Amino acid sequence: MARRTTPKKIRIDKAEAAKRVKKIWPILKKTYPDAKTALNYKNPLELLIATILSAQCTDVRVNIVTKDLFKKYKSAADWAKADIKDIESDIKSTGFFRNKAISIKSTCTEITEQFGGEVPCTMEKLLKLRGVGRKTANVVLGNAFGKPAIACDTHVIRLSRRLGLSENSDAVKLEFDLAEIVPRRSWTLFSHLLIFHGRNICRARKPDCGNCPISKHCPAANNPALW
Repeated sequence: MARRTTPKKIRIDKAEAAKRVKKIWPILKKTYPDAKTALNYKNPLELLIATILSAQCTDVRVNIVTKDLFKKYKSAADWAKADIKDIESDIKSTGFFRNKAISIKSTCTEITEQFGGEVPCTMEKLLKLRGVGRKTANVVLGNAFGKPAIACDTHVIRLSRRLGLSENSDAVKLEFDLAEIVPRRSWTLFSHLLIFHGRNICRARKPDCGNCPISKHCPAANNPALW
């Protein structure tokens, strides 16, 4: 049996990485003019719930579930007073429903009791909520509140490493790396652009380098050793 080789690390030069961001930014914007979160929501609470549900679940499935879910639970108080078994039943098809139900009920109880029923709009306060990590907080801040935020999902992590923007696979460390080389005003959209590109071209197992509009700027393009 052939031994599986470990992908070579790309040595990261932050100055070069920043220049690479400037080069790929206009190309990705032109390629994906409609890049935005795929989750359907009408307010910060709905996006927060949808993001919690999206863990280990597709956005398509989450949107199917929340279509009726958001008609049943319209406020944080509705979630807080709901029976945990009812919540589990309503979200079961999203997977890991028991843990998600606990997170949602606890989070909404805290929002009701500590924040007057309104989802807080700062990273510090969002992180105090059960079930809310930096990725979820960034999704809410960037999309529901329009604040610069870098949400590092699996696509962002994969593409950032392939593009030589960071050597970190840890989402939090990567977030801080990208914050140094991506203009603050572009943080939210940059995340969406990488996600769209990861879904359409730079896929995990077989990236389509031949049809990639930014391949000439990518250290890993056509080089499986760096995937």
